[in-house]
Amino acid sequence: MEIITSKQCESLTGSIGRHFGYHIQHRKNGFFGKRNSKGYVPPDGHWRFILACAQLAYASPYFEDIKVGVNELWQALIEAHEFTAANNLKLAVYHARDIINLKTTFGL
Repeated sequence: MEIITSKQCESLTGSIGRHFGYHIQHRKNGFFGKRNSKGYVPPDGHWRFILACAQLAYASPYFEDIKVGVNELWQALIEAHEFTAANNLKLAVYHARDIINLKTTFGL
């Protein structure tokens, strides 16, 4: 998942929550969500991390948007046992607005 930061944000790394099992990593070409290599990752941790980043894109002056490929989102939903939502994915890339709509539509 790519995290698109606003022009106000020069750098952003670290965790946005303690119990997701994911963190934000800076690379040459931007900011990305990354699974923690050590420690426990709950089954729904990836989905909750994606959702938290999407919600921050609406509420934070630092996040502008996120981009999640359909394969990554599908895998996150399957791991979270959200099979109906996973099997109804239609787009190649999902943005923050799409993630919020998915949450609302399927009651996630």
